[in-house]
Amino acid sequence: MNGYAAPDRHQDIDVLHAIGERIAAADPLSTVLKLVVEIVSTVVKCDSCFLYVLEGNELILRASQNPHAEAVNRLTLRMGQGITGWVAENKKPVAIASRASFDPRFQSFHELPEDRFEAFLSVPILCRDKLVGVINLQHRHSHVHSQREIHLVSTIGFLVGPEIELVRLEAQDSKLSELSEARRLVKTAQEILQRDLRIAEEEAFLVLQRESRDRRKSMKEIAEAILIADEIVSRRNPPRPS
Repeated sequence: MNGYAAPDRHQDIDVLHAIGERIAAADPLSTVLKLVVEIVSTVVKCDSCFLYVLEGNELILRASQNPHAEAVNRLTLRMGQGITGWVAENKKPVAIASRASFDPRFQSFHELPEDRFEAFLSVPILCRDKLVGVINLQHRHSHVHSQREIHLVSTIGFLVGPEIELVRLEAQDSKLSELSEARRLVKTAQEILQRDLRIAEEEAFLVLQRESRDRRKSMKEIAEAILIADEIVSRRNPPRPS
């Protein structure tokens, strides 16, 4: 896959170096996560690879080697739930060579055929000992995960953890910035309505809410429309010089 071959011991450093280069070149979080899954499932040959990201107190499935449109971005686990939740809670890897579904920690999801696979490797993704997510690898048939495989996936987790955390925080900052801009627009639209309709601040806000609901538009969109209309009127009726 994209030029990667399963490495031997002497190639591990080169593989990790290549991972660092590719992760550094990826920007959107979804791109970073897909890239991690691609690399992990290549350096350790497997039949399935899932990547969960910790968001709040939940682990959300954000990337998958196999297509799972019905589960990616929808499937969630609590801390401690299933093998994945146990790994997240304890920040320790778990390797099961066969009959993974018989492990008392196992959590079954009917929409995932991988639940019937035999072998299971789950490794935490960490950033300065803070949990960022979990990488899961599964094999259809029994598979004894070597110490090299466990250490390699764990090292990948250490390597990509800070990058995933950074991209996630940047995405949060972007959302906060958008929210701040939306609030500014709504506030300005309120002031225009107060001026033109000669109503109080609270009533102007209710007008915006009602228009948003009736027109099925966000309050930001309603506010932008009011600001555009006010600008058009101002251009057509410039203030007369005194």
